[in-house]
Amino acid sequence: MRIVLRIGGSVFASPIKPYLVRKYATLLEGLAKHGRSIAVVVGGGVLAREFIAVAKSLGLSEEEQDELAISVSRLYAQLFLNMLGGTGCDAVPSTIEVALAGLHEGKVVVMGGLRPGMTTDTVAAMIAEGVKADLFVKASDQEGIYDKDPRKHSDAVKLDHLKFEDLPRVCVEDKHTAGIHQIIDPEAAKLLKRNRTKVVVLNGFKPENVLRAIEGKKVGTLVD
Repeated sequence: MRIVLRIGGSVFASPIKPYLVRKYATLLEGLAKHGRSIAVVVGGGVLAREFIAVAKSLGLSEEEQDELAISVSRLYAQLFLNMLGGTGCDAVPSTIEVALAGLHEGKVVVMGGLRPGMTTDTVAAMIAEGVKADLFVKASDQEGIYDKDPRKHSDAVKLDHLKFEDLPRVCVEDKHTAGIHQIIDPEAAKLLKRNRTKVVVLNGFKPENVLRAIEGKKVGTLVD
């Protein structure tokens, strides 16, 4: 089974939660031991957005803001790799090709951002496309996808199942901006839809939810 796991920086890095990094590392080691092919893409969370805000206040371009956020996400990816030891790839991949090569070698691949103008959601979707993933899991700071932003609307309703065609009505932004923060980035959603990749969006504060999704159990929001 080929799995791409996108862990939001809002989950483990806002602020950074060592116990959660450890839990995810244990989960990944167990999955790899049982023959699952796994690529993980982590976000930069609050620290990345702080760098973006500072860069913006200094008059730096959006591309430069993005580059700083990418550096933060790659630092977190390195932390995960260090926890995985020999189970993980040798270094944080800097291209999709290197990531796919690591998966081919049977390693758990962990990476952050790649280049300005591309979110970590999109990086994960590109990996899913390249490896023909059976499942794309988004471990987020929400229980799943809602009919509207639950952080702003107390009457927001969680959706158990969505079609790809329904995503635009729950995704507020339709284009990339530095530090974009929504449940699935619009460019990633287009890629996942094109490849008809099965997607589950779930509460990433509980790593066991990821295992439940992989086992086909009902959790979070299914998009197909």
